[in-house]
Amino acid sequence: MTISVLIADDQAMVRAGFAALLDAHEGIRVVGQAANGADAVTLAARLDPDVILMDVRMPEVDGIEATRRILGPGYPAAHVPRILMLTTFDIDDYVYDALEAGASGFLLKDALPEELVHAVRVVAGGDALLAPSVTRRMIEQFAGRRPRTPRAAAALADLTEREREVLVLIGGGRSNSEIAGDLFIAEQTVKTHVGKVLAKLGLRDRVHAVILAYDTGLVEPAS
Repeated sequence: MTISVLIADDQAMVRAGFAALLDAHEGIRVVGQAANGADAVTLAARLDPDVILMDVRMPEVDGIEATRRILGPGYPAAHVPRILMLTTFDIDDYVYDALEAGASGFLLKDALPEELVHAVRVVAGGDALLAPSVTRRMIEQFAGRRPRTPRAAAALADLTEREREVLVLIGGGRSNSEIAGDLFIAEQTVKTHVGKVLAKLGLRDRVHAVILAYDTGLVEPAS
């Protein structure tokens, strides 16, 4: 199956570079390019891409607002795309807003080519991805800004004991293979548990599972 990608960035050379890089890899096809968030919203509805590479800072409509519009209710697309945010800075307040808007991943613009290709494949596969340099710090800071709510804690009541254990490990940044080793179960079983956790809690992906783990106090920010 070919992954269709829309690139949204206000710098033409960046768009061209990303497009050339991605098109050179089997199973990935760039279907469109947008110079700002408004164009990204329009093209996303028309081209129905699997993944959108979305620059955070763009003129007219920035990447955060474009993400809100694309992932909001009633958007006229055949399926909901996965949005991978591109940012120049490893600490960027916009990143927190993008999490709330529903973005599935973050990548620094200076990432290696193979990291970009890997990120597109991971996000297209329904998982979430964060640049290693910002993952833990970003989520801890994001969670620290939000008050814990009874509603968030109540959502955990539907989880089994094993699913709660898996959520704690997800919140700790553990991969499926690492969780399998920690719990002495098969990796496929972990994938099943992760899927059930996301479904029961109404979450889009692992990024938002991590946030909920912090929100509910299952995982505490590092001191």
